[in-house]
Amino acid sequence: MRIPTLLKWMLGVGAVVAGANWFLRKVWFYRDPLRVPPPDPNLILAPCDGKVVYIRPVNPDGTVFAEKLGRPIPITEITRADWNGATPEGWLIGIYMSPLDVHYNYAPIAGIVRKIVYTPARTNLPMVDLWEYVSMAWLRRAVDLLGKRYHLQNERQTIFIDNERVHVALVEIADKFVNKITTYVREGQCVKPAQKISFIERGSQVDLLIGTRAVEILTHTGAQVYGGQTPVARLIE
Repeated sequence: MRIPTLLKWMLGVGAVVAGANWFLRKVWFYRDPLRVPPPDPNLILAPCDGKVVYIRPVNPDGTVFAEKLGRPIPITEITRADWNGATPEGWLIGIYMSPLDVHYNYAPIAGIVRKIVYTPARTNLPMVDLWEYVSMAWLRRAVDLLGKRYHLQNERQTIFIDNERVHVALVEIADKFVNKITTYVREGQCVKPAQKISFIERGSQVDLLIGTRAVEILTHTGAQVYGGQTPVARLIE
């Protein structure tokens, strides 16, 4: 009697785990919550849900310093595209999206989609090791990822948005297990704050590049932010 009872218990646990895994992968992962942006037009919103892993000033020469590499990185090495010749002095905010986060990406400002640049990669490297994943996804602790190999080598899509006051760029960086990035906007399209602009599969990262220093940073490393809802910066009038 003991063996059948144990077997039934194991089968029951296995069914629960399998059902929970199916729900997380097929239902919870694709949830689409309503996002209502704050009414202040001077705010720049988080482009996605996730953990802020770094905030770095972008130098006048268009570089950002990476402690992991001990050298400055040209912003174009991250975006894989230039800003029509403009030097993107400003701020770089990195947001890591764990599999537990909503994976829609949202417009951080009202503006026009000026350019969308997709850059493939021969092989996508994993973003984090096991301990880094546990730290960010489960312990909700920030890990500085700026300058890791995936950050400069993995496939990515960069979406440039601007208005009469500021230009921003979203760099959607794929993880090793990302299936695809689905884009809902096109070049020349006007977008509103918090409008859905893309969906990226599995764990991934979004870098938000703000093309001006004339902002007040409203977030901090380690903060949990929500796309289209959490202000990360405010334009200084």
